[in-house]
Amino acid sequence: MALEIERKFRVTGDAWRAAAEHVEELIQGYLNLEGGAITRVRIAGDRAWLNLKGATLDIVRHEFEYPIPLTDAREMLAHLCVGPPVEKRRHHVRHAGRLWEVDEFSGANAGLVVAEIELEHPDAPIELPPWVGREVSHEPRFLNISLVHHPYRDWTVVERQ
Repeated sequence: MALEIERKFRVTGDAWRAAAEHVEELIQGYLNLEGGAITRVRIAGDRAWLNLKGATLDIVRHEFEYPIPLTDAREMLAHLCVGPPVEKRRHHVRHAGRLWEVDEFSGANAGLVVAEIELEHPDAPIELPPWVGREVSHEPRFLNISLVHHPYRDWTVVERQ
């Protein structure tokens, strides 16, 4: 069984940028937005994947990912996805022996920056970097799929806090 155990946090400031080891451009679209599982297509450089993820708001979710041909992924993004794609730059940043993924969104979600960390079990201890703010793991608006329906540019001042 494939499980993803992931916590998500708001990012405060730019101090993380100096520690970024690797950056990749991601574009992803959703083939469905409802039901018990979400199906996503993602392109990163010259690689592409089809991803199925449990549609729950929990730090532990079922997740299955399969490589697919890049040309297929481009066709899916162009013709099969619901709503606009989500675009972001993913920065890989190490802190206290763990790899953090800092997602800097662009397009309709420009200005939103979140950090994610994958864990080996839900109660795994982590040392939060100084550039990490409050946890948003259980807030639906921070799910990438939510950003399709309600992009960051449309958030009110209260929602952005």
